[in-house]
Amino acid sequence: MLRTHTCGDLNISHLGQTVTLCGWVQKSRDLGGTTFIDVRDRYGLTQLVFNTDTDVALREVSRGLGREFVIKVTGKVVERSNKNAKLSTGDIEITVAEIEVLNSAKIPPFLIEDDTDGGEELRAKYRYLDLRRAPIRNNMILRHKMAQEVRKYLDGMNFIEVETPVLIKSTPEGARDFVVPSRMNAGEFYALPQSPQTFKQLLMVSGFDRYFQIVKCFRDEDLRADRQPEFTQIDCEMSFITQEDILNTFEGLARTLFKNVKGIDLIDFPRMQYADAMRLYGSDKPDVRFGMQFVELNDIVKGKGFGVFDNAGLVVGINAKGAADYTRKQLDELTEWLKRPQIGATGLIYLRHNSDGSLKSSVDKFYNEDELKKWSAAFDTQPGDLVLILAGQTDKVRKQLNELRLEMGTRLGLRDKNTFAPLWVLDFPLLEWDEETSRYHAMHHPFTSPKPEDIALLETDPGAVRANAYDMVINGIEVGGGSIRIHDRELQALMFKHLGFSPEEAQKQFGFLMDAFEFGAPPHGGIAFGFDRLCSIFAGLDSIRDVIAFPKNNSGRDVMIDSPSTIADAQLNELKIKTTV
Repeated sequence: MLRTHTCGDLNISHLGQTVTLCGWVQKSRDLGGTTFIDVRDRYGLTQLVFNTDTDVALREVSRGLGREFVIKVTGKVVERSNKNAKLSTGDIEITVAEIEVLNSAKIPPFLIEDDTDGGEELRAKYRYLDLRRAPIRNNMILRHKMAQEVRKYLDGMNFIEVETPVLIKSTPEGARDFVVPSRMNAGEFYALPQSPQTFKQLLMVSGFDRYFQIVKCFRDEDLRADRQPEFTQIDCEMSFITQEDILNTFEGLARTLFKNVKGIDLIDFPRMQYADAMRLYGSDKPDVRFGMQFVELNDIVKGKGFGVFDNAGLVVGINAKGAADYTRKQLDELTEWLKRPQIGATGLIYLRHNSDGSLKSSVDKFYNEDELKKWSAAFDTQPGDLVLILAGQTDKVRKQLNELRLEMGTRLGLRDKNTFAPLWVLDFPLLEWDEETSRYHAMHHPFTSPKPEDIALLETDPGAVRANAYDMVINGIEVGGGSIRIHDRELQALMFKHLGFSPEEAQKQFGFLMDAFEFGAPPHGGIAFGFDRLCSIFAGLDSIRDVIAFPKNNSGRDVMIDSPSTIADAQLNELKIKTTV
């Protein structure tokens, strides 16, 4: 080894020892007869001292060192006079006797410090430099620890880690596939997996009753803060179980991760029906760190001559407690925020419960004081509260109010990243109607089992059928989702029928799975966690990019290696692919 210790190892117990460190120059301070240099590696930072008055060679070398030079130094550990309590090595420094420059470095394009001056795009281009910064490096270490804890927990529960293929078959359901041309089978294509779904079900048929995999998945879809074209799942499947077994097993995984990685005991893990989540929060992934549950007002406000309410499918609001001091300017700004195309609300009605107990609304000319008291009672307002109300088509207005609720939660400081509120959302609709294609699509995927008591409704009222499905939500983020699967060929064929597949299409796409069901498929179910999302929650980040070593940007590009890129005509010809401009 070139070094005896790392830059995070040394402390007061090493006084007097001669040590050798290797690392990168963080910064240099020349004070005339003495030069101080901070040297950094992934483990930490140590201060070096060069007595340049007594050693000309050391003086020349030390004064020639630039940021990010790679150096090797040997010297004695001494006690520091000005100690730094923020560093694990802050009680000591190294009096350097020998130094070797292992590699020089160009001036980096941004400061490699916790608070850098580099913009996001610049740091993405030089991601290998950004990874040297402590916040990003610590995210990678966190990710590693979480992966180890996942493996340890699942191994202890008798799960077997099995790798499934990356080159698979394209299917028409779900997001768009990334496709890979086959040279040996001209005109045919593989797809990169959106998930190992069918393979893990086949493993259950094979008798591997507990499977898991920390696996790369790929979806060709529009990107956002919590979405990348390639992402990582904790993918799991179990046989001979009920939904309750799945929930208990993976609630245990979540508790273990929070306990062993963050030192937090998750006390409550409530369960909520999908229908209740939509009614009370307007979202299938509600953030329950704070209240502001929806209150529906149709019975109270309609028939008073106010057209906005009278013509609405739903009038619904929230009580932003303590926000009655919002000014008219703030309320106008909030209204404009709601009118943005991303949300699409047409306006905002408010009721202010003033500190003197009086009630004031933005529609006083339509509603008298007695009627406003009914509003106040419905929301259980107290002096100082502000009620915010939206009206419109039921599904749309619930989504709009969900956005408003989250925004008010943020503005009022109710969404603390160090507070964690998990829950299960259960019993999703099995199918959802798509206006564009005029047919039903699987809300999760076509292998999800309907609730046994709802199967008869597939023929009469498909939209009312509930899925035997469940999502784990933490702080308003869906971190995992799964279901009990169909394991019977006839029921699977019926499901494909209601999804618009002809028998021939179903056989062509999924015949291998339905054939396998005829050879003794056990009852089974599973779940997949978004590993990147979990890591970002643990790291307190809004985006998953900084818990991924080499992420893509919003356009799906890796600006560091300039990918995707064109390929040579010779390669295209070999693949029998013709391009058009």
